[in-house]
Amino acid sequence: MVVVFDGELWVWDARRGETWTFVSLPAEQSEEIRELTAGPRRGFGSVRVRVTIGGSTWRTSIFPDSTRGCYVLPIKRAVRNAEALDVGDVATVTLELVDR
Repeated sequence: MVVVFDGELWVWDARRGETWTFVSLPAEQSEEIRELTAGPRRGFGSVRVRVTIGGSTWRTSIFPDSTRGCYVLPIKRAVRNAEALDVGDVATVTLELVDR
């Protein structure tokens, strides 16, 4: 499954001092991912993915966020720097599930 979407970068409130930055996946795609990956999951319910933003591609995991009702994708500092992204910016994300 490949998902392409635009998402706004935001900081996780519980970790503001550490600037953990995320993008929320759209609710509809999050539901499809939940259905495809039903059953036992890795730590915190994570799902392994390959992500591309601009010229940066990397492997990471998405995590379910019960508050937002969707999966969230961490955007590491190296990618934010390479793509000149900051909190509040909107990025076009291509996300591919690596395992199901």
